[in-house]
Amino acid sequence: MTAPVVTLFEKYGAGARYIGPRVAKALGVEWMDQAFSSADIESAKYPGGGRTGDEGSGLARFLGRYAPSATVLDDASIPLAQAQDAEMVEENTRLVKEAGARGVVMLGRNGALILGDIPTALHVQIDAPVEVRIARAAQEEGIDVGRAARRQRNEDWVRAEMSERFYYWNPMSVDRYDLVVNTGMLDLDTAVDVIVAAYRAKAARAIRATA
Repeated sequence: MTAPVVTLFEKYGAGARYIGPRVAKALGVEWMDQAFSSADIESAKYPGGGRTGDEGSGLARFLGRYAPSATVLDDASIPLAQAQDAEMVEENTRLVKEAGARGVVMLGRNGALILGDIPTALHVQIDAPVEVRIARAAQEEGIDVGRAARRQRNEDWVRAEMSERFYYWNPMSVDRYDLVVNTGMLDLDTAVDVIVAAYRAKAARAIRATA
């Protein structure tokens, strides 16, 4: 029997980091967080505002192309940048597929696209009205509402832009998801129950179809 696989994509502040580990525990599989946290994105977008040593990361390289002072790559630099991007995509794809083979509940990482060929996998987008997401993020992250609003604008854009650039799809669209959960209407514990039930229903149906 195929190990449980659930992929999650959230718009900033929708509650996936509360939901995901609880879904993983209910299904008896590991929890895999997204590759870049909100703090990573913020510090890469505003150099000097976060951890040191991020300047060479794939995220920092990506955001650097959109900085007002960004230098246009010359002909000699383009192949190196392309090679670095390809290496980052290859590594992420490998990690996602390995986790999918073991069984996982995964946030981000383009999981819905990469693991889209697993018949029993459930792919979920978690959303809420923007004001709900900003207020929740401010409370959970211990930041003021203004900073949470800036993170929301930046992070939703960055995550969509990176997926479109590196994997040629838009994770904000609902096309590849089995389920969209509005945590502005459902509390987070109910969202956990809904996702677990939806996974079990989809997996059982897929198994019956191949029996």
